[in-house]
Amino acid sequence: MTGLWWALGGYLAGSIPFALLVSRVMRLPDPRTYGSGNIGATNVLRSGSRRAALLTLLGDAMKGWIVVLAARAAAMPEDIVALAGAAAFAGHVFPIWLRLRGGKGVATAAGVLIAFDWRLGCAVLATWLAVALLTRYSSLAALVAAVAAPVIAWYLHGVGPVFAATVAMAAVLVARHHANIRKLARGEESRIGSKRKAPETGP
Repeated sequence: MTGLWWALGGYLAGSIPFALLVSRVMRLPDPRTYGSGNIGATNVLRSGSRRAALLTLLGDAMKGWIVVLAARAAAMPEDIVALAGAAAFAGHVFPIWLRLRGGKGVATAAGVLIAFDWRLGCAVLATWLAVALLTRYSSLAALVAAVAAPVIAWYLHGVGPVFAATVAMAAVLVARHHANIRKLARGEESRIGSKRKAPETGP
């Protein structure tokens, strides 16, 4: 039962839609009405407000980070800690408040991984940043980082709860980028910082 409570708490924390909250407070358009229609920081950046995008990024990452730290502070075993972190990620991707239409989970996954192990989180973030700087494709950077994450987790922790949670999050991340993969193949993917008026894909 303890694991179920932590999973529920993690899910509810992860489902807080910071993109919508930040946009509303800053009187910006609903991010679901432009760009990719996604409630992530990359899409919020298309509103033209870097501050809103940064606040969204920090909020999405912090909710995953806090859930894992809370489980650790409560002296939960590693399997429950990993479950709580994965649940926070799931809450962001499939929030009950938005009919399960959430973000792609990149920032929340990063927060969870940093809380699992700062070395793991920093290595994955470095991978994302390197690809993003070289290509200016956020989606490609996320895909490469998602593939690298389980390998790094295995190297640092072996096969265990952290590895299992990382694999699960990576699989969902890749699946959530299916439309981006097709656009990358066609050369139609938006680059970081580009603005779009109308939704390109579903949320």
